[in-house]
Amino acid sequence: MTPDLAVLIAAAFLLDLLLGDPAWLPHPVRAMGYLAGRLETWSRRVMPVHLKAAGFITVIMVLALTWGLTYFMLVLAAAVHPLLFSIVSLYLLYASLAAHDLARHAGRVSAALEAGDLPLARRRLAMIVGRDTEDLPAPAVCKACVESVAENIVDGFTAPLFWAVIFGPPGAIVYKAVNTMDSMFGYKNERYRQFGFAAARLDDLANFIPARLSALLLMAASLIGGCNAAGAWRIWRRDHGCHASPNSGHSEAAAAGALGLQLGGASRYFGRVVVKPLIGDAIEDCQPRHIRAVIRLMYITAVIAVLLAVSVCLWR
Repeated sequence: MTPDLAVLIAAAFLLDLLLGDPAWLPHPVRAMGYLAGRLETWSRRVMPVHLKAAGFITVIMVLALTWGLTYFMLVLAAAVHPLLFSIVSLYLLYASLAAHDLARHAGRVSAALEAGDLPLARRRLAMIVGRDTEDLPAPAVCKACVESVAENIVDGFTAPLFWAVIFGPPGAIVYKAVNTMDSMFGYKNERYRQFGFAAARLDDLANFIPARLSALLLMAASLIGGCNAAGAWRIWRRDHGCHASPNSGHSEAAAAGALGLQLGGASRYFGRVVVKPLIGDAIEDCQPRHIRAVIRLMYITAVIAVLLAVSVCLWR
């Protein structure tokens, strides 16, 4: 099975590069989001006072149903034909990777900025970040886009790949369920501060190792891609803890050092200004070319990660 997993991982990466996430193809994350939303409504109604417990139960149920349905699909496919089992496994792995879409969305922001259409760039940026984008100047749009790509290298690619190597396709899909719940419930606002506690902490745990591996891979990608690998190492060591998340600062710090940018600072979320610690040194002003550079770094990082994953599968 291990050589088969190596082949499936490589094939899933190629499919992601070629297809991304086409709208016509059913995607497990959309189903997970629907399931999590329905279970949130149910658990809040059952336990309106104990919101932390309601959130914990919601997380457990989503994970159990995701794992159970994935396992059932694979068992059923294997019972029909080994080829169908491989096809279903490939689909699950492919659906867990998001390098193509991350690059596409960021590239569209860069293209709008290069065309001088700042309002369009703001609207496109709003599709990949949680902050308010309506009044952002062009440098802030660039910086937010670079931050988004650097952070999402982990949950969009290296983390699902990491869990796929350990647990196969079910590991990648269960990780995506964890990440989906964090994106839905992990806000520190009045609605989700208690309810989203379990989802946020579980996401922190699931990303703990992948985030640190991603920073190291970004440094290697910087060396290959002609960026400042020494700067990536220096800023990562100095600033990886300058983030509210215990994990997001690792890839952001490595990317900031590689590109000579300063990330973080003040941002507006739902009308409220949040001042984040600064990451990196402002050696250069953030421009559209830095978006293209971080996309290139992301792709090189993804290739290195896939080669390592395939090697581990074959060796194991």
